[in-house]
Amino acid sequence: MKTQRCYMLAYECYKATEDRKLDTESCAKVVFRNKNLGLEEYRFLLKTIVNSGLGEETYGPRNVIGGREASPSIVDALWEVDDIIFDTLDKLFARTGVSPSEIDILVVNVSLFSPAPSLTARVMNRYKMRDNVKAFNLSGEGCSASLVAVDLVQHLFKTHKDAFAVVVSTESIGPHWYCGKEKSMMLSNCLFRSGGCSMLFTNKRAWKHRAIMKLNHLVRLHIGSNDEAYGCCMQVEDEQGYVGFLLTKGLTKAAAKAFSLNLQVLAPRILPPRELVRYAIAYVYKSKIEKGHFEAAGASLNLKAGVDHFCIHPGGKAVIDGLGKSLKLTEYDLEPARMALHRFGNTSAGGLWYVLGYMEAKNRLRKGEKILMISLGAGFMCNNCVWEVMKDLQDANVWNGCADRYPMKCIVNPFVEKFSWINDEYLSFVRLH
Repeated sequence: MKTQRCYMLAYECYKATEDRKLDTESCAKVVFRNKNLGLEEYRFLLKTIVNSGLGEETYGPRNVIGGREASPSIVDALWEVDDIIFDTLDKLFARTGVSPSEIDILVVNVSLFSPAPSLTARVMNRYKMRDNVKAFNLSGEGCSASLVAVDLVQHLFKTHKDAFAVVVSTESIGPHWYCGKEKSMMLSNCLFRSGGCSMLFTNKRAWKHRAIMKLNHLVRLHIGSNDEAYGCCMQVEDEQGYVGFLLTKGLTKAAAKAFSLNLQVLAPRILPPRELVRYAIAYVYKSKIEKGHFEAAGASLNLKAGVDHFCIHPGGKAVIDGLGKSLKLTEYDLEPARMALHRFGNTSAGGLWYVLGYMEAKNRLRKGEKILMISLGAGFMCNNCVWEVMKDLQDANVWNGCADRYPMKCIVNPFVEKFSWINDEYLSFVRLH
């Protein structure tokens, strides 16, 4: 069954200022400031960063760049989210010509920061929005929060006719920088970077000609009832009292299971009958999926029979590789996600829109084509949707000024050259602090 009419009019991704770039030298300074780390942790971080897929131009929070990651303040937290939210909303309203006073629905999602008054209240106060706006503040939804917000909007559109809706997706990174030494909690520092996106939607039929995309299908899947899946991606406190984000080895298994279950619902909606026969065969591989084989999650499925582009959340190189193998995607299909990860890092809930922006900047999107968005997040969730492109898209957006440098033929992390000495055997007998 098709979703209620839901058009996307525009989206604006955030790009921080040049002084907030986390290049090799800046990352090294952050790492060496942590006096809890020893040689073993340095070697782990070197290996992780080298294999992360991130480049030299991702952006960090202001307090981390300024050396205050161990003592963040509420001012730091508010400044970080305010800068992202208001910068993208200012540009969104200017681009579309829609006034903040015309907004009927407002959804803001930031997983790790939920102040009072709420972030939606801050937006309403800043733009002096109407007092009857349906405002929602989502927290704790992780990297998949953006599609949770879109799902909320498309359901609200069923009872709110001729409405405008704004969704803001970002994350609070600065106050949650991990300063301990647990390896499974240090991973988040290597992957997550500052970023976010604001989007404008409508169900006004008269605005159809202004729309860039139309939502055709959206499927949400939550396996939080499974203890292992629930605990594989969680904010916790380590033995020394440092709070951080724990990523366990069960993450891959949870992702494979959630993705497979989501496809069982989504695939029949988007594939032609001839491909549904192959879909039935995929059940043969269920035992493999239970054991955590990502490759088996999309076995026997040819999703290209129903979609033209794959917008994969740039959560990390392993996630992109796993989904690529599962769906038998080409490097051309995976290029947008890989390049978004390299240029901007994992920006959590905002990540999908940097991938979409890359496709648009590279003139890939043509009227009538279908885009499959795939997102995975804490809980554990897999939320996927299919968009239909309403017109040829070619705006450089957040990729303006750098799109021509991509795709990079060979992505080599400079940490290998500059810090390979950390692996020298003689250091095992040297105290680094």
